[in-house]
Amino acid sequence: MNIDTILKFFVPKDHSFFPLFESDAENLVKASKVLKDMMAVTDYNELENYNKEIKDIEHIGDEITNKTYDQLNKSFITPFDREDIHELTAHIDDVVDSINGISRRICLYRPKKLMPVYGEMANLIYDAAQEIKNAVDCLNDPVANKEKITIACDKVKEIEHRADELYFVGVQQLFDKEEDPKELLKNNKILEILERCVDEEEDVTDTLKAILIKMA
Repeated sequence: MNIDTILKFFVPKDHSFFPLFESDAENLVKASKVLKDMMAVTDYNELENYNKEIKDIEHIGDEITNKTYDQLNKSFITPFDREDIHELTAHIDDVVDSINGISRRICLYRPKKLMPVYGEMANLIYDAAQEIKNAVDCLNDPVANKEKITIACDKVKEIEHRADELYFVGVQQLFDKEEDPKELLKNNKILEILERCVDEEEDVTDTLKAILIKMA
């Protein structure tokens, strides 16, 4: 047990991080909800509006990330390891960045039509974001809320497995039915970043599980 761990038993912890964690998770849910709604439209003018909304949300996420890092730099005793705070913040930021990347590429590539699997994967991204928020909202007392956090993390893992299956189904459908090489490349790239986004959500829960282990 290192000196920092020992000190945490005796020195009051800085609870200013929890509102930042909760705001970050809520911002992720907002971004994923807009992405989910975006996949249900066909008009490119509407798609551009959704893309702008996601971009604005991504900027808010960057501000929360910077505030968290600033707080980390000036805090002597943190609620849990500094490395875990940094990782949790960075991973949530990665997911929101990926959501922004998905919407930007759809507007940039302008595929002739959005594959139905896009909507299914966007729904999974949204579901996983909600589970992340459920877990993050319990971080103010991770020991007492261990079961709730664990259940939420396990659900994200299940969602990630379903997203993998959807990805391979989507790729198979794409290569079976799409004859235009340009459309094939566009849609394949969008499928890749949708699948990667869910992987990044699982990265968030890996950090949450690491926090639980250290706090036990």
